Amino acid sequence: MQLQVSTHPLAKHKLTVLRDTSTDHRKFRELVRELALLLCYEATQDLQLERTAVTTPMGEAAGWVAREVIGLVPIMRAGLGLVDGIQELLPTVQVWHIGLYRDEETLRPVEYYNKLPAAPTVQVCLVLDPMLATGGSAIATVNILKRWGARRIKYLGILAAPEGVDALSAAHPDVPIHVAELDERLNDIGFIVPGLGDAGDRMFGT
Repeated sequence: MQLQVSTHPLAKHKLTVLRDTSTDHRKFRELVRELALLLCYEATQDLQLERTAVTTPMGEAAGWVAREVIGLVPIMRAGLGLVDGIQELLPTVQVWHIGLYRDEETLRPVEYYNKLPAAPTVQVCLVLDPMLATGGSAIATVNILKRWGARRIKYLGILAAPEGVDALSAAHPDVPIHVAELDERLNDIGFIVPGLGDAGDRMFGT
């Protein structure tokens, strides 16, 4: 299992405000964007680099440039809320959308949209979804990406339930999981407890 739970004080503070039922959808979106930026910083700490040199006003300085191209794969619709924050940190990332919804009776993901190109154009894929609940949507998305040919895949979300972490780790032990918090459990309708409710509804005011 490759679970990374953020210990950053700002992540903990922002998550607490995000959970609060009094937080309106405008503020909720802002917090999701800010948490995405913080979590992306942690998730890209092993990004491969190569040496370079630049000219400064005072001479030449040795430096580094990223060698790997990153692709964002938000699971629609809630995953879209994580894109803006990451693009602030990584403005040249590619963004590919996969549409999945959870059947409320079976709790299984149903794919309805996929616009990946014919072959991979990135070296690292970040799967974005605020909530890792049952793990079904994340597993389905990683399955799609692996069939596509993606080699390095990471999951980035805000909250996870132990059941979702166990399911994703069992299906794809090579996929690191980066979240702001690991919560207690799932309830009988597949929602994370204590969680923050339906992330998509709270994000888009629906």
